[in-house]
Amino acid sequence: MQAFEATNYYFEQAARLLDLTENIRTLLVTPDREVRVEVPIELDSGRIGNFIGYRVQHDNSRGPYKGGLRYHPAVDQDEARSLASLMTWKTAVVDLPFGGAKGGINCDPGKLSRGELERLTRKFIEKIHDTIGPHKDIPAPDMGTDAQVMAWIMNEYAKYAGFAPACVTGKPVEFHGSAGREAATGFGLAIVTREMLARLQRTVAGTTFAIQGYGNVGSHTARFLAQMGGKIVGVSDAYGAVVNREGIDIADLDRHVAVSHKIAGFKGGDTTTNESLLTMAVDVLIPAALGGIFDREMAQAVQASLIVEAANGPTWPDGDEVFVTRGIPVVPDVLANAGGVVVSYFEWVQNLQHFRWPLEQIQREEEKRLVEAFRDICDLAQRRSVSLRTAAFMKAISRVGRAKVLGGI
Repeated sequence: MQAFEATNYYFEQAARLLDLTENIRTLLVTPDREVRVEVPIELDSGRIGNFIGYRVQHDNSRGPYKGGLRYHPAVDQDEARSLASLMTWKTAVVDLPFGGAKGGINCDPGKLSRGELERLTRKFIEKIHDTIGPHKDIPAPDMGTDAQVMAWIMNEYAKYAGFAPACVTGKPVEFHGSAGREAATGFGLAIVTREMLARLQRTVAGTTFAIQGYGNVGSHTARFLAQMGGKIVGVSDAYGAVVNREGIDIADLDRHVAVSHKIAGFKGGDTTTNESLLTMAVDVLIPAALGGIFDREMAQAVQASLIVEAANGPTWPDGDEVFVTRGIPVVPDVLANAGGVVVSYFEWVQNLQHFRWPLEQIQREEEKRLVEAFRDICDLAQRRSVSLRTAAFMKAISRVGRAKVLGGI
């Protein structure tokens, strides 16, 4: 099953319960626009590097398209379609005035120099600048991109449209970015996890966690959960995993990663594999890496009592069915990791107003919006006797479908 097919499977589950007509289903599933561009640049060696870039704009019924740009060897049209669709539902779940988009460049950023990355980014924006903008489509960081890449995007876009900081979010704070944006997804995950545990009559303090993926999202999630008293007993990245049943010292791990840029070699726990980490007996498992992790077989092997999806699309439909059958609750990605787009919205608003908000206000407003969305989804799931994922899709589809009908074709 391809990624876009999996996303649409979840859509269809919810659409059937909402009794949507075939016409509305088709309108809501089909992307508005798909862009594929060649991005040639001169490499440091003097050779020509030829890369392919993508931008899929799924739906803008509720506002401008919004979604990340990722630089990764797995980037392709199907993945962009799937993630763009997820962004449509994610922004609707937390009731933001955005639609959904996604894209990126098929490349390995780890093998490119800083100069090559800058030339690649600028060339890509040169190719798609007429399809993005503050009131059209607002990109943001994703896997393989960061605040510096967003700064290059803003600077390059200004060559065509003038000063327009709201054309992209996730920029450095010193370059029209927002306080709290870098940590926003991790902070939001910690808040949603706290709320879910409270529903299960538990607290973060004393709860054990395993986190697959220790990039921006996974590392910030670990820090916030540790601050709340959570016990992080396992973490992993692309190079391996480490476990410590007594709890990993996150500050010590951060110092190690700052020097080595990977978890491997950390002395504060025992070395294990990524797959072993996914099947650890823990209270909460948080997948925060690539999508497509839990198929039927892996879902059967999971020993966690709760899953909170930090990554986009980590669970295949057959794996999701296993979790439902086994009674393992899953907080879906479209709700759990929505903190990033919430604070992207705040950054966009600040840029349009040319006014800056303090961190305390941003985190307070992020927490308020996520808690409200979480409670709405939980109440709907309880009323309709469905999973949190199905409830989240039902809520999102209802909002987008209503906007589509009101706006007309």
